[in-house]
Amino acid sequence: MKISTKGRYGLTIMIELAKKEGDGPISLKSIASDNNLSEHYLEQLASPLRNAGLIRSVRGAYGGYVLAKKAKDITAGDIIHVLEGPIVLVEGIENEKPAQQELWKRIRDAVKSVLEQTTLEDLANHDNGDENQSYMFYI
Repeated sequence: MKISTKGRYGLTIMIELAKKEGDGPISLKSIASDNNLSEHYLEQLASPLRNAGLIRSVRGAYGGYVLAKKAKDITAGDIIHVLEGPIVLVEGIENEKPAQQELWKRIRDAVKSVLEQTTLEDLANHDNGDENQSYMFYI
């Protein structure tokens, strides 16, 4: 499985919004500038995130984006699924031998589990250097 820039930058948008949750709307321009990313590309990613109900846009001079739900209620899996689609490790798995099929399924399930158990709040706290929130991923 390979996560593209869509998934990586989409997580960046969401983590930045989570870190400033409750502070009002954040512009994509400021997120792009703070992370040395293309504002135009972030705009393309905001649309599916908005359509999925993960972010809301706020219009006006001090507009931007805010999370549509609490950071603790959004998982990394929610974001990756919206931007990357379903998790697929191996195409044509049904043509593999049963032992191989089982291995690929176990790996896929482990990856899904990490994504579904990691909240946006976890990522924002970890990114803020909160050492009490450190955790290890086991796949």
